[in-house]
Parts: sequence; C-alpha cells; structure tokens
Amino acid sequence: MASITIRNLDDGVKTRLRVRAATNGRSMEEEARNILRDAVEQEAGPHNLAEAIRERFAPYGGVDLDIPPREPMREPPTFA
Repeated sequence: MASITIRNLDDGVKTRLRVRAATNGRSMEEEARNILRDAVEQEAGPHNLAEAIRERFAPYGGVDLDIPPREPMREPPTFA
C-alpha cells in the first residue's frame, strides 16, 4: 500500500473531514481514502462518446429518419 502526505490543509477542511468521518463512523484516514477512491472512480468516464450518448438516451426510444434519395450532381460554376 502506498502512503500520501497532504501539506497545507486548511483547518476548516480538516474539521469538516473529522465531522464527516465521525458521521460515517470512520477514522479521518479511512474517510479520506473513501473520498479519494470515489473521486477517482467517478473521473473515469466512458471511452466512447457515441456509446455514452446512446446509453444515456436509449430508454427514451429512437427516431427513424427518412433519407432523401441522391440526386445527380449539378454542373460546376464557370468563371469565364
């Protein structure tokens, strides 16, 4: 297991951490580990943006769009 030292931590932050740890029935050290673990796990998002969007909107159903038929290309403009 690795160790970490946090320097220059505000007194208010330390107090809130102590209160949060006591509320959750943990030591300050265990509470800090849980906070860091949760923060790192949330940071790792999906690797594929299209798949993430599809998963987000899948419960709402999809929409079928009519694709218009292709038309012949028009003549390019002349600059004479």
